[in-house]
Amino acid sequence: MVKMRLVRMGDKKSPVYRIVVVDARKAATGEYLDKVGFYDPRSNPVTLTVDVEKAKDWLSKGVQPTETVKSLLVASGAMEKSDKLSPSKTKTKKKK
Repeated sequence: MVKMRLVRMGDKKSPVYRIVVVDARKAATGEYLDKVGFYDPRSNPVTLTVDVEKAKDWLSKGVQPTETVKSLLVASGAMEKSDKLSPSKTKTKKKK
């Protein structure tokens, strides 16, 4: 399975991220197939650079973005916001 995810770069306590297309079986910082964008959450305002054509091309080929990358692609205009809400990742506590 091929995914679109973030790869952490930068110094200690100063993270910057690349948005990359990678085989899901590869290591988190391993080699990737293509670089799609760049994200710097610490700058003011936040820096988000996405090659929209590359992103749309990979999405049309069936690449699955992670939740964070999906929200960044929606913010950049490379992807439409879906009407369907994704299930929450946390478990709900049972009431006694």
